[in-house]
Amino acid sequence: MRIENEIKLDFKDVLIRPKRSTMHTRSIVDTLREFTFRHVDYPYHGFPIIAANMDTIGTFEMAKALAGRNFATALHKHYDAEEYIAFFRTLPENTAVFYSLGITEHDEAKLEKVMGDLDKKLRYVCIDVANGYTEKFVNFVHKIRQKYPHIVLMAGNVVTGEMTEELILSGADIVKVGIGPGSVCTTRKMTGIGYPQLSAIIECADAAHGLAGHICADGGCTAVGDIAKAFGGGADFVMLGGMFAGHDECGGETIEKDGKLFKRFYGMSSKTAMDQYSGGVAPYRAAEGKETLVPHRGAVEHTMLDIMGGVRSACTYVGARRLREFSKRTTFVRVSQQLNEVFGKD
Repeated sequence: MRIENEIKLDFKDVLIRPKRSTMHTRSIVDTLREFTFRHVDYPYHGFPIIAANMDTIGTFEMAKALAGRNFATALHKHYDAEEYIAFFRTLPENTAVFYSLGITEHDEAKLEKVMGDLDKKLRYVCIDVANGYTEKFVNFVHKIRQKYPHIVLMAGNVVTGEMTEELILSGADIVKVGIGPGSVCTTRKMTGIGYPQLSAIIECADAAHGLAGHICADGGCTAVGDIAKAFGGGADFVMLGGMFAGHDECGGETIEKDGKLFKRFYGMSSKTAMDQYSGGVAPYRAAEGKETLVPHRGAVEHTMLDIMGGVRSACTYVGARRLREFSKRTTFVRVSQQLNEVFGKD
């Protein structure tokens, strides 16, 4: 047993200090990023937000809506192979939509079928597990990289620099960072495992960028300001689940309660998800997610505009004309309180 005494930070622990700027309007901020990747020379161009690969979030409908504003989507892994194939055939060239899979033989066989039918039209793949620290996971990442050298490969989740380096050297282009910060994740409660998300982003980004890799901050954002903090900490991409929940484009049941509409939203390690896809919670494990009802929020377009507007405004406060400059101009200030909630929470 050992104890680390160095302070680790979450989004709620900091604010971004404003800096002098010559910018006269938010409208001149360029929020689009361009990337090429360590293992494949394939260009990405877009606003680097990714809808999470949860079955209520990472839907075909969400992917189509987000693509209209150059956002990305990680599709959930529970569509049939034929459904994936039909969908990817409709996508314009260079649209950033990730095919998601786990590390079972069934997952690998389904990917092989989809890849075979699409003949390299599928360019983005996300290998997603709750615990990215296992040897089996690392070996699987290496295997998929060797088998499909043309893809942009995202893999996770981890929260430390050394494992970020391990995954990049094993074939990942983007490492997904976050264990336990999600709004419907109970891993920290059930296991005691986790890492404050902002510190995880800072440390993993430093490790990744030293190897020409990238990271995707996954989880913990409750407001647009948290997205700005993630980018300020060095995240190349930010993945959102709860912030996209409740929209028309989401999966999940719509429920009327007391005359108001709600959408069902749950974690992919929750009892709800495991009952639906795995025949229940296996006797050797516990559920590590929960279910909630989110007020129906209409079309996701309005949320996209809020996110883009908030990030653009954050850039103006620190004098960053381009989103790619934002982290270089970010200074975090530790705080004990962020918001004045005398009139209640918004």
